[in-house]
Amino acid sequence: MASAYDTTDVPAPRPVSGEVVIRMAGVQKWYDSFHVLKDIELEVHKGERIVICGPSGSGKSTLIRCINQLEKHQKGTITVNGVTIDAHHRHLDQVRRDVGMVFQQFNLFPHLTVVENCMLAPMRVRGTSKQEARDIAMKYLARVRIPEQADKYPGQLSGGQQQRVAIARSLCMNPKVMLFDEPTSALDPEMVKEVLDTMIGLAEDGMTMLCVTHEMGFAKSVADRVIFMDRGEIVEQATPAEFFTNPKSERTRNFLGQILTH
Repeated sequence: MASAYDTTDVPAPRPVSGEVVIRMAGVQKWYDSFHVLKDIELEVHKGERIVICGPSGSGKSTLIRCINQLEKHQKGTITVNGVTIDAHHRHLDQVRRDVGMVFQQFNLFPHLTVVENCMLAPMRVRGTSKQEARDIAMKYLARVRIPEQADKYPGQLSGGQQQRVAIARSLCMNPKVMLFDEPTSALDPEMVKEVLDTMIGLAEDGMTMLCVTHEMGFAKSVADRVIFMDRGEIVEQATPAEFFTNPKSERTRNFLGQILTH
């Protein structure tokens, strides 16, 4: 029987750019008296693919939501593409233009067609003309392999298709970084693969990605680095091969033992 930490098909580590596109230094976050992020130190390099995992309530979604300040931190600094956000939360618009995000829920506007959902932000935020916005939208709908759905409404699509629209919508802003917050957790099992395949394609294109997920197969095959969080701390981080074959922390071993045997 295969080990719980079997790493069949884990690729060899890729060379990673020396350019740091995200730096979190001493980041702390509280919800009232609950200390949800504790002194987070993290650097993400251009083109790097990072998977963040950990038990529910460990702070992993809060961590990536602090990068684009959907959650505001109270201490420390976050720098994205050379722009620093401190505890005063200046420069938010500049950072958010460079960071795309895909959520558990698709957050599409039900009264707009698929292509209109994708056109909205470039027109509103970047002042793109309607025709150019449509051309951009169609380019990225083709990129996620659903251009034929452009004139349908979200309610006419499957969950997997809606999530791919959400990915295309983020790509239309030409982000330098993509954040994924458990993008497959709201999907039926048969729809998970189509979304993961789309994300794998983005990774192969060189997109810098941070993904909160329990899809360990995705982590093994795509990630350059796996980060394990627990109780608001980064407990361990390593290449997939090292993470799955030789976890250093007892907390990591317990987590992997639970998630890989179910």
